[in-house]
Amino acid sequence: MNKTFPKGFLWGGAIAANQAEGAWNIDGKGLSVADVATFKANLSLDDYDGHVGVTTKSVSEAMADKTDTIYPKRRGIDFYHHYKEDIALFAEMGFKTLRVSIAWSRIFPTGEELEPNEDGLRFYDNVFHELKRYGIEPIVTLSHYEMPLHLSVAYNGWVNRDVIDHFVRFSDVCFNRYKGLVKYWLTFNEIDSINRHPFTTAGIIPDQCPPGKEEELVYQALHHQFVASALVTKSCHEIIPGSQVGCMLTKLTTYPHTCKPEDVEVALKKNLHNYFYADVQVFGEYPALTLRMFENKGIQLHFEEGDLDILRHNPVDFVSFSYYMSLTESAEEGLEKAAGNTIMGVKNPYLPATDWGWQIDPLGLKISLLELYDRYKKPLLIVENGMGAVDQVESDGTIHDSYRIDYFKAHFRQMKAAVDEGVELLGYTSWGPIDIVSAGTSQMSKRYGFIYVDQDDEGNGTLERRRKDSFYWYQQVIETNGASLFETTPK
Repeated sequence: MNKTFPKGFLWGGAIAANQAEGAWNIDGKGLSVADVATFKANLSLDDYDGHVGVTTKSVSEAMADKTDTIYPKRRGIDFYHHYKEDIALFAEMGFKTLRVSIAWSRIFPTGEELEPNEDGLRFYDNVFHELKRYGIEPIVTLSHYEMPLHLSVAYNGWVNRDVIDHFVRFSDVCFNRYKGLVKYWLTFNEIDSINRHPFTTAGIIPDQCPPGKEEELVYQALHHQFVASALVTKSCHEIIPGSQVGCMLTKLTTYPHTCKPEDVEVALKKNLHNYFYADVQVFGEYPALTLRMFENKGIQLHFEEGDLDILRHNPVDFVSFSYYMSLTESAEEGLEKAAGNTIMGVKNPYLPATDWGWQIDPLGLKISLLELYDRYKKPLLIVENGMGAVDQVESDGTIHDSYRIDYFKAHFRQMKAAVDEGVELLGYTSWGPIDIVSAGTSQMSKRYGFIYVDQDDEGNGTLERRRKDSFYWYQQVIETNGASLFETTPK
């Protein structure tokens, strides 16, 4: 059996503007929803969505605070000024691709401007040209938890349909500006997360929703995002011939906790609900079971004339997803829980866990690939996968992260097994290839990278970049297109 991945496989890594760039208040950038996210360590399982406590008052206080003291995403890792150094390190590892996002508020500071901010556009010109210089293909997310804060405060985010027009204008500017540099685009990062953290994903401030209408407004905002995604998919195809546009799903693979039929049923419903978000963007219509769920809950969504035609005629070209862990579900109450990527499930007794309690399930990645490819019959792209860990810098400056190597090796082997069984997999981008600020807790101590960044949770440090042991290991994987994963002795 061939031990290498398909020719042209896109090996690389993924970062997000709001977690990496910093430079939150220079060159005309406006505030985003990420710029008011506070440092949160040691969350309890009861409020483990990583985005607790968002109110009109807390947002106003954050807007008035002109420092980054408790808002780590304002500083990131200063990729804004270190991008050349970082891209050179990615190139040294052999990256074929890098997933990044464009900060909407760097291009349109409030989201309502009619003309874009040239300084913001120029920054991404520089990034994409630097990637091109090394032969690295960018994969660009248009909305990655960083919508302009003004649109949240003034409109309650995506609840207001007018935000569609603002997003389409932003996207069209990006397509026209970077059409010679970017082929692969994603519309909304983890679009399903709107139910888990509506402020981060869609700018919805809970206390601005009428009591009892929060869930209905979340689904209304989601519908607006579906329409916007379809519209910009159409624009991208028209403006950039040969471009590819994908949706992006948090793959929440859920097993029944036991073979008890009641457990099987609850797990099935969890998985079907997870698929719903990609179903609309792939098949161009709402699933019948989802529509009945709305009816049973008394959720009434407003669809404008033509919305369903827009969805039907502009499906995505591929399906991308994040995968960090699997979950189990049970109909029984009171079972021990395990935390995950802003989610919770019943603890699986057969799986180990990371320092943050995320259960490690490499086979679950293969299962996810098989399920998604069988359901959608479209190319797949893994755009987030990795483990957060506490890394120790030795006295000589080295970082020995064998635990990270073991994690990736196990997941890569399962990816290869899925490909061998017929899955069309375009590529893989680890999250994140360089240490960045955590999405949920805004920690730096929760490290994912092959590259260490000298910065602590309070923002102290030199920002020096250092190669971890995993850096050289991933370099070898890419160089051999995966063949080194199956060698019995390292080279």
